[in-house]
Amino acid sequence: QVLLVESGGGAVEAGGSLRLSCAASGLRFDQYNLGWFRRRPGKLREVVSCISRASGFSMYNDNVKGRFAISRDNNKNELYLEMNSLNVDDTAVYYCAAVKRGSDTTCSSSDRAWDHWGQGTLVIVSS
Repeated sequence: QVLLVESGGGAVEAGGSLRLSCAASGLRFDQYNLGWFRRRPGKLREVVSCISRASGFSMYNDNVKGRFAISRDNNKNELYLEMNSLNVDDTAVYYCAAVKRGSDTTCSSSDRAWDHWGQGTLVIVSS
């Protein structure tokens, strides 16, 4: 059974930082592209960032570019999202996702393109 478990969410003031983690089990971690998504209040889930199997490729949503950094540790089966300069618009439930097929540059915004999802972790940014 594949499990993705996010952690690290919480409440923070605007301008602050948080580091999210996603621990994976039940899969060959290094065979999967990984992504972070979020669902902001009243909006559809959106892709935040993706990273390729060996970390050679990453991409970011324009809204987080320059503030967030994605990374992974294939030895620990963990995915991370370092979030800096947080603002109220970053308030959301953050999800990690994994997909086995596709090239290293695959980062689909479609939920159906991803094989596995975590349950999400809530981030609340206050002004």
